[in-house]
Amino acid sequence: MVIISLVFFFTTSGNAQRFVTKTGFIRFYSDAPMEKIEAVNRQVNAGLEVSTGDFSFKVLLKSFSFEKALMQQHFNESYVESDKYPDATFLGKITNIKDVNLNKDKVYNVTLTGRLTIHGETKIINEKGTLEVKEGKILAKGKFNILLSDYKITVPASVISKISNTIEITVDVVLDKINP
Repeated sequence: MVIISLVFFFTTSGNAQRFVTKTGFIRFYSDAPMEKIEAVNRQVNAGLEVSTGDFSFKVLLKSFSFEKALMQQHFNESYVESDKYPDATFLGKITNIKDVNLNKDKVYNVTLTGRLTIHGETKIINEKGTLEVKEGKILAKGKFNILLSDYKITVPASVISKISNTIEITVDVVLDKINP
């Protein structure tokens, strides 16, 4: 499903400025004593409504790519249960969107707050990031940590030393303006 369900909940107005992408980038990284685990996903749908600061993203969990096929299989079958919980979503706001001037190419520090849903569990997150206005596009970047236990993702005792409970998530999306 396209980002329609996430982006177009934004209110419509004559001067709405919406920016979207279907090819964003999300990376997650786990650094445990016995093994480092990294996966990337370049099929991230994201949207920003500049007038309100509403920001959303949706990522299909099966689209994460791992270095080892077995890791990818375990991720989908045992950890995030991607057949049961096919995607992760974020719905929130950039709380200081008024500080961003779309007419001036510049990097702006922003604060994002909202609801992150993974594995059927939703948690409120408050994180820092940047919005870079560049040649009519918006480059949104952020890095934050989540705990697997917060999202009821359990790690079997047999591999607990290989997978950290803390996962670093990096979001990097280039948003293009859409015409109303």
